[in-house]
Amino acid sequence: MTENLFTSLSRYGVDAPGFVSSTTALGAACAFAAAARPFRGRAAVAGLGAGLLAQAGVYLYTTLRGKLRVWEREWDALGLRGDERLLDLGCGRGAVLIGAARRLPRGRAVGVDLWASKDQSGNTPAATLANAAAAGVRDRVEVHTGDVTALPFPDAAFDLVTSALVLHNVPDPAARLRALDEALRVLRPGGRLLLADFSPMVRRYAAHLGAGTVRGLGPAYWYGGPWLPVSMLELRKDG
Repeated sequence: MTENLFTSLSRYGVDAPGFVSSTTALGAACAFAAAARPFRGRAAVAGLGAGLLAQAGVYLYTTLRGKLRVWEREWDALGLRGDERLLDLGCGRGAVLIGAARRLPRGRAVGVDLWASKDQSGNTPAATLANAAAAGVRDRVEVHTGDVTALPFPDAAFDLVTSALVLHNVPDPAARLRALDEALRVLRPGGRLLLADFSPMVRRYAAHLGAGTVRGLGPAYWYGGPWLPVSMLELRKDG
């Protein structure tokens, strides 16, 4: 079930909180300046402020609700049996991981993260496990500290591998490609990879792997507007 905005904020935090807070602050400053007194260019400043505040609103909707709705749609489309073993790369506070765990009453949802990233607020293993307990799925969730470019799991260990807005944070382009290779290594033959990231990055991932389909995820996964959309790479491993 999709979280409401308050629950989503308290459980899963905000993606890139520094970006959205600075955008909101700048938008509010522009709006305040335009309202304070007449001056040349006032209309342009007011328009800039309104645009920045609208961008922040779209961003917050995506990070607090839109992405959860998109992933619910993805789980519905997969038609899971319920006994699969899933790995979520860069699981953060568990938005994708816990959504999957709800669909796996006889399976296992495993998350891996380095936890040090500032890209998500309140990112700790304890927060993720607390969220799993609050959602009633603690018994089927586990988390590990690990690097997505060198996963601490054996070959063919998982039926599904997921990732949401993680790989673009790997600063080295070659390391991003290693993370893709690692995702396929731990995926069993016939297993599926679902990888969501900013659209230009996803096209590069698909080109590297030479397989899979790329599709846009729509306005619910816009980070601020149509200029920063998210796409999904979906791939079934050969064999």
